[in-house]
Amino acid sequence: MATKTKPKAKPAGDPQAFAQAAECLKTLAHPVRLRFVQLLLHGRYTVGELAEDCGVPDNVASEHLRLMQRCGFFTSEREGRKVFYQVAEAHLANIMSCIESRFLS
Repeated sequence: MATKTKPKAKPAGDPQAFAQAAECLKTLAHPVRLRFVQLLLHGRYTVGELAEDCGVPDNVASEHLRLMQRCGFFTSEREGRKVFYQVAEAHLANIMSCIESRFLS
């Protein structure tokens, strides 16, 4: 008597969703951008503050921030002459936690 094996339940997955995830992960996969995420998870910062912390020129920091905003990771808010950036994607905290525990411990 042959026993039938029960088909395995597959996790949900859609190639289109994985393509979008891969694009966003590629955007995230840069040392300056990862540091921006780490900083912004702890508060709001201006371009100049982020640039200074990472040792990059303001225009380079601005380009990194633009890419991160395009992916939906960050938002910006103008207050007078200053523009403050903050995290818009709550899941970044989980990703950063994994990175910190693996690479910064």
